[in-house]
Amino acid sequence: MRDFVPCLGHHAVRVAGSACSGSSISSERPPQSTVSCCYRAALSTHNELLNKVTWHKNNRDTSVLVVIEENPGAGVSDPRGTTCQLLMRKKGSQSFAIGNSEFALHWDISAATYGAGAEPTRDFYLVMMADKVFVLLLGDMWREFIKKFEDKVLVAASSMYSRREQVFGATLYSTKAQFHDGGKDHEIMVRCKGDETDAKDAELYVCVDRKRLLHVKRVMWNFRGNQTIFVDGSAIDVLWDVHDWWFRGSPSGATFMFRARSALASRPWSEEELAKRASQFTLLIQAFKSK
Repeated sequence: MRDFVPCLGHHAVRVAGSACSGSSISSERPPQSTVSCCYRAALSTHNELLNKVTWHKNNRDTSVLVVIEENPGAGVSDPRGTTCQLLMRKKGSQSFAIGNSEFALHWDISAATYGAGAEPTRDFYLVMMADKVFVLLLGDMWREFIKKFEDKVLVAASSMYSRREQVFGATLYSTKAQFHDGGKDHEIMVRCKGDETDAKDAELYVCVDRKRLLHVKRVMWNFRGNQTIFVDGSAIDVLWDVHDWWFRGSPSGATFMFRARSALASRPWSEEELAKRASQFTLLIQAFKSK
């Protein structure tokens, strides 16, 4: 399935966490999960800054990858200008330059608490500055961190415009998403009932805030499709593709996409809209079978 909302970038800083205790080591690929969030920040120079933060977690370790693209509207950056640095500390700072801009990345995931997914839930911060302006503020501890700065703190307007979650072995999966800036966090649950041995009776459910809004019967014949649901009065287009989950072996998977429809969009999944960096929030969930 094509990645409908790419978050491209050529400058990356990778932060590696420590191994998790009590995990058994297997010769097979360990169960893992990945969450990628794309953020857009408006700079005072009227340029746009796109940041992609990818949290990765498996049985042995956790890591986070930060990708930065400055002023994407000006054209595609030269990939030969890529910078990538592996930082072994779970707490630290890193300064670097991209073009004419100076960046500083500060993080502390040393005591981070994790839930079922790859993204930490509390007790951490990850912040980034571009030319002394904060362009990324993540975690529940960033406010305490920026109190250390004596000068007036400048914060750029920013928002998350896409989120991609990759999980292994899940037939029942739940997450949270905010479809509009400043809106409510909604609990989204996707459930696949049945398997390849009984695909004719397989069913697919999508619930938002524990209310079933989508029910696909006879998945054997309806393994791909799209439907519009309404959340808080706004249209959310839902696309699913579960063909490979039922009809192919491991590591095939299923794809679910949720996209807040623009008030100006007359139909879902418009090629014109998808060709751009989405102005409306998009959630992509990819579930893969474990070996």
